[in-house]
Amino acid sequence: MMKSKMLVLGMGAVLFLASCSKKETTETTGTITDSATAVQPAATDSITKATPTAAGDTSENALDWAGTYEATVPCADCPGIKTSLTLNNDKTFSISEEYLDRNSKNQDKGSFTWDATGSMITLKGKTANYKYKVGENMLIQLDMEGKEIDGPNKDLYVFKKK
Repeated sequence: MMKSKMLVLGMGAVLFLASCSKKETTETTGTITDSATAVQPAATDSITKATPTAAGDTSENALDWAGTYEATVPCADCPGIKTSLTLNNDKTFSISEEYLDRNSKNQDKGSFTWDATGSMITLKGKTANYKYKVGENMLIQLDMEGKEIDGPNKDLYVFKKK
């Protein structure tokens, strides 16, 4: 009698555990394939092949990001750096930085790249190697690790579109 109860309990436990396992399903369109032999459709344009893009809307594909942005960012030994950054549709940029109270001005130009998420750009110029998070009519300058700058002056790193 005791052995039959243990047998029933054991079978019940096995059935319970089997019902909890995740079943993998594959949606098909007319042909049966398994996940080992499934073939992805080929990309139809060279941009898709060259750069992986994030699914859905991103700053890169959903925002009107091309244009000129301005801000006066903090400076360690001057009142600030008046900065004007122009992003072009062909992924080139030009930047002008004027150090206030110094009579010093730097200009640079180059190209920029989008990150895999389509939300951040990295400038690649002779001297300008900044990272920015791209938002609606604004850019947020990031630190060298790609993180937002924190602290009491964080709002000074927000560039507004002209």
